[in-house]
Amino acid sequence: MANNGRRSVKAKKGPTVGTGGHGRKALEGKGPTPKAEDRPYHKAHKSKQLAERSAAKRGTNTGARSAGASRSGPKGRATEEVVTGRNSVVEALRAGIPAKALHIAIRIEMDDRVKESLKLAAERGIPLLETGKPELDRMTDDAVHQGLVLQIPPYEYQDAYDLAEETVAAWKKGHVPNAPLFVALDGITDPRNLGAIIRSVSAFSGHGVIVPERRSVGVTASAWKTSAGAAVRVPVARAANLNSALKQFKNMGIFVLGLDGDGDVSLPDLTLATEPVCIVVGSEGKGLSRLVRENCDQIVSIPIDSAMESLNASMAVGISLYEVSRQRAAR
Repeated sequence: MANNGRRSVKAKKGPTVGTGGHGRKALEGKGPTPKAEDRPYHKAHKSKQLAERSAAKRGTNTGARSAGASRSGPKGRATEEVVTGRNSVVEALRAGIPAKALHIAIRIEMDDRVKESLKLAAERGIPLLETGKPELDRMTDDAVHQGLVLQIPPYEYQDAYDLAEETVAAWKKGHVPNAPLFVALDGITDPRNLGAIIRSVSAFSGHGVIVPERRSVGVTASAWKTSAGAAVRVPVARAANLNSALKQFKNMGIFVLGLDGDGDVSLPDLTLATEPVCIVVGSEGKGLSRLVRENCDQIVSIPIDSAMESLNASMAVGISLYEVSRQRAAR
């Protein structure tokens, strides 16, 4: 049919159902641009990470700087460290501290310390790596390294419960001549104290040192050095919770003895020395914590001159271990 010259008019489309806001996000865009320090590929991001690592490393010994984040495995790992400076490196190598590699600056100026470090590392089969100064600066967080950096592997901690259980079982079977003897640390944060305690435990035939996982010292390069090599012979075990570990020890038949100045038993009058024992020592300032004190079978004090308020933790442990050893030998 002819349209008689009329143009067809398309009807206007009526209102339709909306998207319900589903397209709103597309209209809003991706939001504000992230800060430069939050963008992984930006230089500022790397600077921020370096600053965070530096903050985590502060407070360690000047000759032993932290390198890398702390890693925790099934049995726990200590923070990996580096020993820096010619004196510190040669002393660490003399002490037999385990090492992954010895980094030497390119075109280093030789002296007796460098020569001895190279000789000791070669004798022990420690890899020698020639490293540029910028990389040494990065590894040591710009510490004074004098062209020598010794890389220390993370310490492999045993589990406190497993160590105690294995020792008790070995003693009952006659594989261990002396009754189990452990030292547990409550609030000790100085690695030199730990090293000295490890040395005393080794000297008096102890079977291990127990440290809590949190707010406690770990086996650092400084602890290794202070132990004078005893850390190779004496296992250091970690406890997720010291109080829980002490309760487990008591269930195994291990007596828990706390060292404190106002103890109810004087060390010479100790009657439990020949039994399986765990000696607990607190920090010199705070002493034993309340909960640890409550979990002790006895609180033992060391008779000292009234003019001296307290003994250093490692010294108190050494004296106590001597008395335990003396009584066991006299049995």
